[in-house]
Amino acid sequence: MQKTLLLKKLNKEATARPPVWFMRQAGRVLPSYNKIKENYSFREMMANPEIAADVTLLPIKDLGVDAAILFSDILVVPVAMGMELEWTANGPLFPTPLSNYLSPVDHLNTSPQKLEHIYQVIDEIIEKRDNSTPLIGFCGSPLTTMCYMLQGESRKHDFPEAVKFLYQNERESQKLIDAITELSVYYAQKQIEHGVDVFQLFETHAGLIPFELYQEFFIPAVEKISNAVRSKGTPFIYFPKGLGTGLKYVTPDLCDYVSIDWQMPLTDARQLVHSEVGLQGNIDPRLLYSSKERISKELEKYKSYFANNNNRWIMNLGHGFLPDIPFENAKFVVDWVKNSKWY
Repeated sequence: MQKTLLLKKLNKEATARPPVWFMRQAGRVLPSYNKIKENYSFREMMANPEIAADVTLLPIKDLGVDAAILFSDILVVPVAMGMELEWTANGPLFPTPLSNYLSPVDHLNTSPQKLEHIYQVIDEIIEKRDNSTPLIGFCGSPLTTMCYMLQGESRKHDFPEAVKFLYQNERESQKLIDAITELSVYYAQKQIEHGVDVFQLFETHAGLIPFELYQEFFIPAVEKISNAVRSKGTPFIYFPKGLGTGLKYVTPDLCDYVSIDWQMPLTDARQLVHSEVGLQGNIDPRLLYSSKERISKELEKYKSYFANNNNRWIMNLGHGFLPDIPFENAKFVVDWVKNSKWY
C-alpha cells in the first residue's frame, strides 16, 4: 500500500489539505448503491464478497473520497457469538435479547468462523482497489455492541433494559464485556491480516451512561482493542459519540485519532483531547440538507482550525450520513475540500 493522504495524516505528516471520508458513505446516499439494492437485501449484499467489495468501493468513484470503509455492520460480532439476528422494517432485531437471562454469557456459543465471509470481502476489495485507496476496517465498541445484545432492538435509543442490566448485574455485565472484547480483538486483527490499513472503533452510545461508569467498565476494553490493532502497526481511530468532557481522558495510549461528534465544537475538543491525538469530524450530517452556499460557509470555518492546529485533522461527519441526504451535496463537500486553498 502506498502512503496515501489519509495514511500520511495518521502518521503525523503535514499535508496540503485534510483527507475526507464519511461514515456510512457506502449506503443509500449513493444512487449506484440504491441500484444494487433493488436486487439484493442488506444481508445478501454483506454476505456476497463480490457485491460487498463493489459497494465498499463505490464512494471512491462516485464521491471521490480519500478512503474506503468496509461495507459491513457492527452486529456481525453478536451473530458470531451465537445470537440470532433478524433484519426488519424497523431495523435489526435479536428475537431473544440477553437481558432475558441472569447470566448472558452462559447462553452464547461463540464461533469465530462465522466472520470468515467478511475476510473474503476484504480479500476481494484488496484485489479490486487501486494502490491509492486505503481501506478502513471497523467493529462496534463493547458498550454499543452490548446494548444491542441486551436490549434486542434499536428502536429504544436509550436502551433502558441494557442500562438497567448493567446497573443490576455488574459481575455478569463484566463477563459479557470481556467476551465481546475478546472476539473484537480477534476480529480486528484478522481484518488487519487480510489487508485493512486503518481501523476505527465505533462507540455510538458512549454518552448513554455517566462517564465515570463508562471509564470503569469500558475504557479498559477500548484499550485492549486499541493495543491489539496498534501492535500490528495499524493506526487506530476511536469514535466515542456523546463522550462530552470525558474527551479529556483520551490520550495517545488510547488512540491515534479520535472522531468528534457534532455536539462538541472542534475547538473545545482540541482543548480537551491530549495534544498528541489527532481529531476527526465533527460536521453535523444535517448540514448537508442545506444549500451549497450554506454548506460552503460552514466549511470555511474549518480552514483556520486546520492551519492553526498543525493540520492534524481529518474531515468527516460527527455521525454517519442520513439516508436521504442529497447525493449532490455530499459530492459538493468532497469537491470543496479538494479545490479549496487550505493555507
